[in-house]
Amino acid sequence: MMKKITLALIAAGLGLAVSSMAYAQEKLIVYTSMKESLIGALKTKFNEKHPEVNMDYQSAGAGKLMAKIAAEKESGKIMADIIWTSEVPDFFKMKENGMLEPYVSAEVEHIINPLPNFDGSFTPIRLGTLGIAYNTRFIKKDFPTEWADILTPTYKSAFGVANPALSGTSYMSVSLLKSTFGWEFFEKMKINKAKVGKGSGQVVDDTASGDLLASLAVDYITNDKIKKGANLKLVYPKEMLVIPSPAAILKGTPNLTAAQKFIDFLLSEDAQKVVANEGTLPVRKGVSVAPELGMPSTEEAISRAIPIDYDAILTEREETVKKFTQILQGRN
Repeated sequence: MMKKITLALIAAGLGLAVSSMAYAQEKLIVYTSMKESLIGALKTKFNEKHPEVNMDYQSAGAGKLMAKIAAEKESGKIMADIIWTSEVPDFFKMKENGMLEPYVSAEVEHIINPLPNFDGSFTPIRLGTLGIAYNTRFIKKDFPTEWADILTPTYKSAFGVANPALSGTSYMSVSLLKSTFGWEFFEKMKINKAKVGKGSGQVVDDTASGDLLASLAVDYITNDKIKKGANLKLVYPKEMLVIPSPAAILKGTPNLTAAQKFIDFLLSEDAQKVVANEGTLPVRKGVSVAPELGMPSTEEAISRAIPIDYDAILTEREETVKKFTQILQGRN
């Protein structure tokens, strides 16, 4: 009897071992500039849905990740399977250089896709929006509602924008504002003594502390601080800054099936709800952010968005950054 029990236990143990081996035999490495709370929550949810995939990620600024990929490519092996950032120009360049593996997920039919000539080389996962964040403790009237409001005496020496030479999101925003209002808008910002900060997070921090009264602010950064009690409010002028945040599969990955599963997952309802919960716009139809954040719907944001000329975004970066620097950081 004992022998039978022992054999049964051994068999059960072997069964568990085989079952464990069946899981986590696929691997997946994601390079992303998404904040830890977002990518961490998505990793947990993805692991629940796909225990057979051993998924890990490296989170850093987009510039650092692209430099890492370039170095790995030079050495002969890119370690990442997927890249997910908000630097849209990088994706066009990678596509042009033959670095991306096209994949059109079946979930694409459920999303609002702002990318032109979509072929699956890279897929939008969320829509980053930028508006005007202001300090509610110090601004009791003259609330900003239009872009022109930041040029008024209320915000003299008290409005901040991240340096487009250091922040890709700021570069995209500067390009879009320039395309709509011309360089005259930035000349007026200079006259009103606008401040140039190092990064998108810094100008929002300075607004929350009162060092600035308002800033050009990224949605999820601002909303995260509001959730934590910061005296901030984010408003959107009618001409909206809406920047896609794509993910792509890197060509040559040995983990193509796992990578495709992850793209499918990112576009799923569960994952898009995680995106929305982080205070930024999902791309999936029918998923919305919390009403208390006061954000427009994805459909409304797309309809109000300043059109993006991707050719200009790609070719005019050096010229745009140089002109911005001359105006905002040049001497009077």
